[in-house]
This record gives sequence, structure tokens and C-alpha cells, in this order.
Amino acid sequence: MKIENTFIFSIRALSGYPARTLLVLLAMSMGVASVMLLTSLGEGARRYVNREFTSLGTHILFVLPGRSETTGGPPPLLGQTPRDLTLDDALSLAKNPSIGKVAPIVVGSAPVSWNEKDREVTILGTTAEMFEIRQLAMGQGRFLPVQDPSRGSGVAVIGYKIKKEIFQNRSALGEWIRIQDRRFQVIGVLAKKGQSLGLDMSDLVIIPVASAQSLFNTSSLFRIMLEAKNRNDVKAAKEAVLRTIKERHDGEDDITVITQDAILSTFDRILTALTLTVAGIAAISLAVAGILIMNVMLISVSQRKSEIGLLKAIGATGSQVLWAFLTEAAILSMTGAILGIFIAYSGVIVIIRLFPDFPVHIPLWSIAASVFTAQLTGILFGVLPARRAAGLDPVMALSRR
Repeated sequence: MKIENTFIFSIRALSGYPARTLLVLLAMSMGVASVMLLTSLGEGARRYVNREFTSLGTHILFVLPGRSETTGGPPPLLGQTPRDLTLDDALSLAKNPSIGKVAPIVVGSAPVSWNEKDREVTILGTTAEMFEIRQLAMGQGRFLPVQDPSRGSGVAVIGYKIKKEIFQNRSALGEWIRIQDRRFQVIGVLAKKGQSLGLDMSDLVIIPVASAQSLFNTSSLFRIMLEAKNRNDVKAAKEAVLRTIKERHDGEDDITVITQDAILSTFDRILTALTLTVAGIAAISLAVAGILIMNVMLISVSQRKSEIGLLKAIGATGSQVLWAFLTEAAILSMTGAILGIFIAYSGVIVIIRLFPDFPVHIPLWSIAASVFTAQLTGILFGVLPARRAAGLDPVMALSRR
């Protein structure tokens, strides 16, 4: 038989058993769609993390109290911290030429009230530099004023959600709110924004860092966030931070400096490994679909013995019969893969509509890998029934024995 005749013969054979063919196509298409959808979710998570961090800028460093290495004994224990980070530590870092802006951070939780409305709110104490480092945007009013960080003031910037829940449709600018037992005047409302690095920027109150330290009765800082002058100064800025704090802490290396690139690369490795893992698990369904193809084609061989015997009786060779059945398996696999791609993209559209902020994306490699795996699986599992059909004796096949 010629190639076109083999193809036509396979198409007619598959269309002769529509229920069986649809069952195989469904299994193969769901396997391909599973691989593509799971990899798209993994890729979407990776892009989401990258977007969240790049929204802060491209040369941010985080200074945390405590050493990153472990210090002996099972289980590992976080290194001891002889001294907390202080406001003076943060101010000393701003003098380095490789460092642009420095924002000390104090975080706590306290009840916020206005008139008869009150609720528990996250309080963030910082300085005016936080606005540019975090690339915040104002919906109304202005951010914290530039002033001496060691001197507090009774001003506050509230998140969009706080404004809606407490002040509703009334303007919050100029109003006085009470945080614990202290009064702060609202001078600004942040623009509507979702979560950023796990912190809901619309559901917090920002006050001067010295006021936050007084409010929570602490002299230590939660973190120090700083920005290098440019991307090329990140390494120099990190070394400057380690050197400066070590000098201030009597030679103790008791802080951890994390660069934005280090965080991104860590998340990237984790999410890539997770994506490949779930894709491998989903690929098992393709093997199940291949087994289904084999079982269906074995049944097909037993039901089409007379047809196979007739082909051999009119001169078809065993290899031609073999290729005819392998062509059926290839057609089933490719058609199922195409249907799977359609199902996967339909699923992505649904996810985007339900979660518009999540950047779901099907990587091209997952399309190629799933189609290749589907085709390879279908052909491999189609070899056994194809060889059985090719090995049938024409006389015995015509007698259906």
C-alpha cells in the first residue's frame, strides 16, 4: 500500500468504531491538557513572584537581624543576635556612596479607631524614603514628610481598604484617628493596590518610624530596606552594609543581607522544580492513555481478523499491516494532543477570567513536550497490537480463528 492509502485505510478504520475512538481521544487529550495546565500554573507562579519583586525596583536590599548560617547542634538553630537593628544603624548606612535611599521599618498591630468605628490594623513605621523604594502611589493627599527620622510626629497615611471601611464615602484627609492611646492626623490615602510580598498595602496604616517605636515601646527595627544607587552598585552596597553594621556592633557579624536577585533566583529554582514535578506527575496520565490505546487496538486486532486476512490475501505484506496499525496509533495520539491543546488554552482563558491578576502562561516547551510525549507514548504502546496484526496467518485470519 502507498502512504496515502495507508493513511486513508487508518482513518476509515478509526471512523468505523466511533465510540472506541472517542474514548481514546478523550484519554489522550485530558493527559495533554493536564500537563499543559499544570505547567502553565507553575510558570504563572514564577512570573507572579518575579513581577512582585520587580515592582519594588531592580536594586533593593533587605537587612535582617540575625545571621543566616546555622550554629551547631541538631536541629539547626538560627544564629544568636547580640544586638537588634536600631535607627542609628539605618542612618549610618545612608552615608555610604553606593547606597541611595534607606527606609527603616517597624511593624506591629494595634487597634485603629475613628468616631465609633474601630478595628485591628497592621501599623508600619517608616520614613519618607519608603515611598520611592516601594514605588507606592497616592490616591489622595501626600506621603510622610521628609523629616528627622529620630523625631516622631502625629501624621499617618492609611491604606485604601482602611479608608473605605472606616471613613466610607467621606474624605479622610485632615481627620484624626486614634491608634491605641495616641492621635494621628490622616494626611494621605494610598492608591488601591493588592498584596505585595505578602503584605496587603491597602490594609495598613503608615506612621513615622520614631512614632511607631514609641507606640510599641521598642528601640529595635523589624527590617531595614535600602536601595543601591544603581544595579551595578548592589554588590558594593551589600559589602558596605555588612562592614558598617559589623563595626557598629563591636565586630559581631550578626545580620543577614538579602539582595533582590538572590530572592528571585531562589524562588525561580523552587518554582521551576515544582513545575517540572507536577508536569511529570501529569505525564503519567499520558502513559495511562497509551495503555488504553494498546488495549483498544488489541481488541481491534481480534475483531478485524478477517479484514487483516483479506489484506494479506490480496498481497499486503506484514510490514504494511504493521505500518497501517502504527498509523492508527499515531493519528489517535496526534488528534488527542491537538484536542488537549485546545482544552488547555480554554482552561487558561477561564483561569484568567477568574483570577485576572495571576499571569497564567503556557510555555512553548510544555506544548512541544506534551505533544511529543503523547505521540511517542501512542506509537510505543501501538507496537504490540501492530506486530500481532502483522503476524497473523491470512488463512487463519479469514476463518476468524
